[in-house]
Amino acid sequence: MTAETAGQRPTPRRILGPLQASTVVVGMVVGAGIFRSASGVAQMLGSGPALLVAWTIGGLFALAGAMTYAELATSFPHQGGDYRFLKEAFGADVAYLFAWSRFSVIFTASGALLAFVAADYLAEITPLTELGKSGVAALAIIVLTLVNLRGLKFGAGGQFLLVALDILALLSLGGAALFLMHKGAPPLTSMMGAPAVKVGGFGAGMVFIMLAYGGFNDSATLSSEVKGPRDMTFAMVGGMSVVTLLYLLANWAYLRGLGVEGLAKSSAPAADLMRLAFGPVGQTVMVVFVCSAALAVLNALVIVGGRTLYAASSDEPSLQRLADWDLSRGVPRTAILAQTAVSLLLVGWGAFTQRGFAAMVDYLSPVFWLFLTLTGVALIWLRRTRPDVERPYHTPFFPLTPALFAIGSATVFVSSVLYVGWIGCALSFGMLAFGLVVRAVLRRLIKSPQEQ
Repeated sequence: MTAETAGQRPTPRRILGPLQASTVVVGMVVGAGIFRSASGVAQMLGSGPALLVAWTIGGLFALAGAMTYAELATSFPHQGGDYRFLKEAFGADVAYLFAWSRFSVIFTASGALLAFVAADYLAEITPLTELGKSGVAALAIIVLTLVNLRGLKFGAGGQFLLVALDILALLSLGGAALFLMHKGAPPLTSMMGAPAVKVGGFGAGMVFIMLAYGGFNDSATLSSEVKGPRDMTFAMVGGMSVVTLLYLLANWAYLRGLGVEGLAKSSAPAADLMRLAFGPVGQTVMVVFVCSAALAVLNALVIVGGRTLYAASSDEPSLQRLADWDLSRGVPRTAILAQTAVSLLLVGWGAFTQRGFAAMVDYLSPVFWLFLTLTGVALIWLRRTRPDVERPYHTPFFPLTPALFAIGSATVFVSSVLYVGWIGCALSFGMLAFGLVVRAVLRRLIKSPQEQ
C-alpha cells in the first residue's frame, strides 16, 4: 500500500549531504551570467575599477541574500522554498502568485535562456542556423529533464560533474590572464578605461551583475531534502562565497587580457580571452566549458524547479493532478514535465523573435526581483509574527542584513523595470495577472460538477 492509497501524501526524504547541496547552490549561480553579462556591464560602466567594485558589491549583496535565505530555509524547510516563506508571511494569495511566476516566468524563462546560451556558444565552433540553435536549446532541456526524472540522487550526481567544469572554466580564465602577463603582453586596450563611471550606467549594470549572481535563492527548495540545518547553511553561505571569488577572478582576467574597451566590444569574452592566450584550441575548449556551465544551471533548475509547483499544487484543489511525488525516485514527476513543456514553448518564442537570450532577460527580470524583495521583508516580518518557530540558523546582524537585502532587491527591481521598458513589464506582469485568471477558472470548473 502506498502513502497515497493510505490517504497520506508522500513527503520528500532527507537524502542530500552538504557537498551535494553546495554543488546545487554553485551550479544555480555560476553559468551563463558571468560569460554573457560581463560585456554589458563594461559597456555601461566604462571603467575597470568601477567594474570590479560593482561585482564586489553584487557578491556582498548576494551573500546577504544567502544568509537571509539560510535562516528562512532552515526555519521553514519545505520543497516550495520561497513559496512557504511568502505564504507564512503574506498569505496564500501572494504565495500562489509566486508559484505561478516560477512556473510561467522565472524558472521556465531561465531554462530557455540557459539553453540559448549553450546553443549560441556552440555556434562559435559549429555553424548553426537560428532554427538549428533553437533545436539545440530544446534538445538540452529535454535531455536534462529525462536525466532528472530518474531520481534526485542521479540528478545531483550529474550536477557535481557539471559544477566542477564550471569552476575549471573560471579558473582557466585566470590562468589565461597569468599566461599573457608571463609573455609580457599588455591588454589590447586600456585596462582602466574611463576615469569616471558613465552617468546612469551603474543601475543598468547591476541588473546584469545580479542576473549573474541570481540563483542562490532557488536552492532553498531543497531545504526539506537536505540532511540537516548546518548542511543547508554551509551550502548557502559557503557556496556564495566561492562564487564571489570566482567572479572577481574572471572579471580581473577579462580586464587584464582584453581591457575594458575590448571587454565591452566582445560578445563572447571568455572565448576571446582564451583565443588570445592559447589560439583556436583555447577558444574551442572555452566554448565547451561555457556550454557545460549553462547546462549546469539548467540541470539545477530542473532539479529544483518542479518542487515549487508541486508545493503550490498540494495546497490548491484545482491543481491536484500536479501534486504527484514519485516516492521511489524522489522527484515531483508531473510538475517537472509541466515546467519543461513551458520552457520549450519559450524556446519557440525566443526563436520566433530572434532575440533568444535578450528576450528571456526582459521577460523574467522584473518579476524575479519583485519576489526577492518580498522574501527579504518576509524574514523581518516572520521574526515578529512567528517567534515560536525553532531557528537553527540566525542571520547575522539582524535586522540589518535582511533589510539591506530587501532594499538592494528593490533597487535592482526598479533598475530592471527601467531597463526592460513597458513592453517587458507588460509581458511579465501580464503573465502574473493571467495566473489569477487561471486560478479562478480552474476553481470554477471544479466547483461546477458539485453544484449540479
